[in-house]
Amino acid sequence: MALCALAVLPAGVAAADTLSDVLERGMLRCAVIEASPGFSSIDANGRRYGFDIDNCRTVAAAVLGDADAIEYVPINPNTAFTTLQSGGVDVFPGGATWTFLRDTSLGLDYTGTYLYAGQGFVVRRASGVSHVPDLEGATICVAQGTTNEQNLADYFRARRMKYSIVTFADVERGLNAYLADRCDAFTTEVFSLAGRIVALRNPGEHRILGDVISKEPFSGLVRQGDPRWRDIVFWAFNSRVAAEEFGLTMSNVEEMRASTEDAEIRRFLGVEGGFGRQLGLRNDWAYQIVAQVGNYGEVFDRHFEPLGLERGLNALWRDGGLMIAMPYR
Repeated sequence: MALCALAVLPAGVAAADTLSDVLERGMLRCAVIEASPGFSSIDANGRRYGFDIDNCRTVAAAVLGDADAIEYVPINPNTAFTTLQSGGVDVFPGGATWTFLRDTSLGLDYTGTYLYAGQGFVVRRASGVSHVPDLEGATICVAQGTTNEQNLADYFRARRMKYSIVTFADVERGLNAYLADRCDAFTTEVFSLAGRIVALRNPGEHRILGDVISKEPFSGLVRQGDPRWRDIVFWAFNSRVAAEEFGLTMSNVEEMRASTEDAEIRRFLGVEGGFGRQLGLRNDWAYQIVAQVGNYGEVFDRHFEPLGLERGLNALWRDGGLMIAMPYR
């Protein structure tokens, strides 16, 4: 999930009006990493679901009024940023850790942190390993070209711990190598890790260590040079957090829209204020997000609660977390 690349914006890629392109096409082109439980999966009927999928649906609902008007474009850690840079997709809404080099060297803009995670490790229970320092001298599998690979090196170097590393093209191959006993531990972001371990035939034979060795603030990405599109994606994600703060849900948003006297909620839902016009959208853009996708808590619980994951840092600020919505005024 935590992707890394040091590419630069290809020469000749001109700044575009992404909103106009999406409206003319009638479809949002959204980059997704496939086979990532909790984030991006496909059910038996071929329907996509997951936290990242709902990120795509959030933007589509805001822009097109239809959360399902999406063309999903599968990408991997080696193609994610270049696909967005080249205009192959309109947004990459999931799995990119916000780092200094990415923010300053890729020609891409981040659109606000929507998930706070960290890097963890899975080991076999029979190994007796209970903390990361117990992995001194271990062989560790990791996806190549990711922040996880760099975090691993930084952590062990700082503690003068020895280890052997085996890298793979993606998370799935790395996990399969661990399961095939090619390494003593596998490391990746903890949300992604939990989703994969719980889906194993014998999850009880493995344990995710309690130690987290990094900060992984996830944010969506868009191309630089298109500030209106960046604002749209930022405020679309922000609206889910705001909806939870307001107490708006998929089941009550219609009633609240018709009855609330709260001025900020009325502006948020497009009843007054004309805020949608400021983004080039219909005034009911945020209403469409809540009605079709849900608030932040609903989206989190839908995809991560079945994996046994708690909100933690992703709780609202008033509940001790870091999620706080920018005001609608």
